[in-house]
Amino acid sequence: MQYRYLNMAKEQTDRTTLDLFAEERRPGRPKTNPLSREEQLRINKRNQLRRDRVKGLRRVELKMNEEAVDLLNRLAQERNISRSELIEQMLLSQLPLDT
Repeated sequence: MQYRYLNMAKEQTDRTTLDLFAEERRPGRPKTNPLSREEQLRINKRNQLRRDRVKGLRRVELKMNEEAVDLLNRLAQERNISRSELIEQMLLSQLPLDT
């Protein structure tokens, strides 16, 4: 009786038999999440929006020239707060609070 299958070649795409590939080093970070990166980002964004909603935060978008944004960034850094917090403080200081 002859054994033909003693020296089976392992295919690079065959990952079902993990012990064959235990010694093999693959480039990059090991995959720890079964979801694709795109799906992970979408889920993380949805969760962030939920956390913001619970905190009573609402999203407001605006376009500003680059110089104004640079000034805001510098001022926020000097005050050790986020740019968002700085803009909120500036807006609230200009709005009537008795309404």
